[in-house]
Amino acid sequence: MTSVPALRRWSAGLAAACALSLPAGAASAADAGLVARTSRWSVDETVEKIVAGATARGLTLFATIDHAANARTVGLSLRPTVVLLLGNPKGGTPVMVAAPSAAIDLPLKVLVAEDASGTTVVTTDDPAFVQQRHGIPSTLAPAVSALGPLLDAALR
Repeated sequence: MTSVPALRRWSAGLAAACALSLPAGAASAADAGLVARTSRWSVDETVEKIVAGATARGLTLFATIDHAANARTVGLSLRPTVVLLLGNPKGGTPVMVAAPSAAIDLPLKVLVAEDASGTTVVTTDDPAFVQQRHGIPSTLAPAVSALGPLLDAALR
């Protein structure tokens, strides 16, 4: 028999997967546990601002994944799309000790992409969704909420 928490996680994941598989505009980012912000700068400029802000706040840039560049290597086209993996082991490790499944969502991810209208959109996981998803204690919630203030400052 499946436990209630496991069933809730499964249904939340299924709902997110279904929302992400719908045509553009059919589901909001919030419905999928995501938070989206717009940037007045290009994808590259926005990435630079976020990385500079993260570095200034003592976060580590673990990886930069340029999906558009990767698409070009196989002859495909994709609007500018970059994912940043940012974090701090001092903050993330206690979260993973308390809630080991949180490791799937850490380090924190920032998607910076150009939409069909040419607007740069910055998307992250909703910290409340991540906290609930993994049962992260409220005392450790700031570790999964670090991107909000960083992005607010970088996108001003």
